[in-house]
Amino acid sequence: MKPDSGGAPASPGSKVTVHSSNDKLLDVRVSAADTDEFTGSLSTDQHTWTSSTLLAPGAKYTVVAHARGADGKTVTQRSTITTAQARDTFVGEYTPEKGSTVGVGMPVSITFNKAIRNKAALERRLSVTTSPNVAGAWSWMKDRNGKDRIDYRPKEFWKSGTEVTLRMSLSGVDAGGGMYGTQQRVVRFHIGKAVISTVDTKSKTMTVKENGKRLRTLPVSSGKPGFETWNGTMVVLGKVPSIRMDSRSVGIFGPEAYDLGSVKWAVQLTPSGTYAHAAPWNEGKFGRVNGSHGCIGMSTSNAKWFFGHVQPGDPVTVIHSKDTVAENNGFGDWNVDWHTWQAGSALS
Repeated sequence: MKPDSGGAPASPGSKVTVHSSNDKLLDVRVSAADTDEFTGSLSTDQHTWTSSTLLAPGAKYTVVAHARGADGKTVTQRSTITTAQARDTFVGEYTPEKGSTVGVGMPVSITFNKAIRNKAALERRLSVTTSPNVAGAWSWMKDRNGKDRIDYRPKEFWKSGTEVTLRMSLSGVDAGGGMYGTQQRVVRFHIGKAVISTVDTKSKTMTVKENGKRLRTLPVSSGKPGFETWNGTMVVLGKVPSIRMDSRSVGIFGPEAYDLGSVKWAVQLTPSGTYAHAAPWNEGKFGRVNGSHGCIGMSTSNAKWFFGHVQPGDPVTVIHSKDTVAENNGFGDWNVDWHTWQAGSALS
């Protein structure tokens, strides 16, 4: 077996090779703590198994090989491999979570805690598969804090009912300068109902559709002049039944400053502070005047209804406003045309 289980610690990024001169290998399983799967393949003659997963730094692996001898008996051999520590390592924080159900606008998104110099090497170790099959593409960007981030999305919104599997085979990947990945993750999630909302800042309405059928058209009040709501498609990031909204948190001071206290039925659309929420202080403006500081306000009853019908990943598209929301301000991925999106891949 290579690396030699009895020798010095193996180098990060190495592959595992198990060879049997006489017996035919049936299967080989390699496992380690905090590792979702360790893949590999058998040679045609069944005498050699080679891993496709790479060894992570500072880890201990258990190798269990089953083989069948000429006498028909099954032989099992167990061994361990320890890998050397790396000078530096990196990890990626991913969205969505395992087992979650999300809306049709939710991309796969991974943000890294270190700068990734060899983006192509890393991207080759990422994959997304779907049922039914949907073509998509990865695209690199910087998050709002300047960290390297890569997102995956199809050309159009996901179809409701799609099953998605992300594989992060970053174990042992050298992202540049001897900085190695440690993660081996399999993340499966489900695409739920197609709840798509459109906010028209001219008519001051929000139309909510589910699987193509209109549920309601709600009167709203969006951003007033100088504080216009972002144009384009945003994606629901999360929601809370109550939140304090203070203008200092979004950089608004002076005459336009506000502290609204407890704001009900808040649905977050961007990390920069865009929400759809109840705004009873603007009663009389809904459907008539755009009077907010950029959020989408509505009556308390309508906000509660909207809150109950959306989930993370549901797209909210604003039309007839001004500046388009940036791709890294939450999940503004859908505002990038498909050709430009594909060109954002390190492998394009």
